[in-house]
Amino acid sequence: MTDLLLRDARLPDGAGPVDIAVAGGRIAAIGRPGAGPSGAAAVIDCAGDAVIPGLVEPHLHLDKAMLDAEAPPSDGTLADAIAVTGRLKAAFTRESVRARAGRVLEQAVGHGTTLIRAQPDVDPIVGLTGFEAMLDLRAAYADLVDLQIVAFPQEGLLRAPGTEDLLVEALRQGADVVGGCSYQEATTEDCRAHVDRVFALAERFGVPVDIHADLADDTADPRFALAGHIADRTRAHGMGGHVTVGHMTSLASLAPDTRKRVLGELADAGVAVVVLPMTDMHLGGRHDEANVRRGIAPVSDLLDAGVRTGLSSNNVRNAFTPYGVADVLDVALFLAQTSHLASPHDLARLVAMVTDDAAAIVGHGDRHGLRVGAEADLVVLAAPSATEALLSRAHRRAVVKRGRVVATTEHTVQLHRGR
Repeated sequence: MTDLLLRDARLPDGAGPVDIAVAGGRIAAIGRPGAGPSGAAAVIDCAGDAVIPGLVEPHLHLDKAMLDAEAPPSDGTLADAIAVTGRLKAAFTRESVRARAGRVLEQAVGHGTTLIRAQPDVDPIVGLTGFEAMLDLRAAYADLVDLQIVAFPQEGLLRAPGTEDLLVEALRQGADVVGGCSYQEATTEDCRAHVDRVFALAERFGVPVDIHADLADDTADPRFALAGHIADRTRAHGMGGHVTVGHMTSLASLAPDTRKRVLGELADAGVAVVVLPMTDMHLGGRHDEANVRRGIAPVSDLLDAGVRTGLSSNNVRNAFTPYGVADVLDVALFLAQTSHLASPHDLARLVAMVTDDAAAIVGHGDRHGLRVGAEADLVVLAAPSATEALLSRAHRRAVVKRGRVVATTEHTVQLHRGR
């Protein structure tokens, strides 16, 4: 029995039309219209619009979303954003985090996101409050979206005594990933020790690693040049394919030969990179008085070097990122506009970065995608191809999670001409 039939659809590249049959929460068939099983319990008439796999946000701070109303950013630097947020999170409650994060989570689902890796702060300021709110949301929204939880030490480990014990408790209570923030220590030696401790926890609990690293305009401060050390630790622990680093903006400052070598180390070690363009361009280049740097990791070079690369919203409306609507496809368009990505090949790669590649980064690559047998996490776009949807900011007509329609959007424009 077919539970859901997506009729007269196009594939992401515009090929088709095809019918996509869903049964038992998985894609059962993709084929010529009318050639598949009949008698579906529910039908979506795609009318020639494209269907893509569910969108994935591999790096999203839901606990800190929507804080702009409480304290707008001041000087726009990373240090200021951390300080402003540190003051605010001292007053977080489980209920307040859940309310703000829930609004953003629902935005994300409406835009087609079916999987989120959330990064709640875990430290002596906020304790486990944000993490516990994510546990609540993971259960409450399980029918709409998969929520992975990273135990994230924003304030550092050595700099914030007691944080490591809190990370251990979060991992015991069900955190899926151990996070890190390598630059948030006083010395380069401490930053390396921070990374080493994160890997030790990952080995102890059998979980992946996700580290914020190298978030600076350049590597003048060696605390922001940890890529090589992270690659080395990944190899030493045999964790290739299970380590992700976010931001990595200082890579863009490296001389071509050095950059090629460092990117080769990341690719060889199996370290994935998640680019966070809205945050990084907002925070970067704040002290440049001319030719202000873009502050975005070198996406084309990462992809060409064979580094698995994704992108994400990171923050939504707070001191780190004062804008955003939790639409990762819109973030992809912003990345295209700011990183000289314009060819059809580039645009197709961006779509892959927010679907299949992002799913692989967070460990769901074996069950995600537009193929028979994959989980039926799908998005019907109001456009005949994925790249056209990207360029035109097309709305998402329907979002399907495990074979069930979980969100729909209608968009009607009427022109009223005078006589």
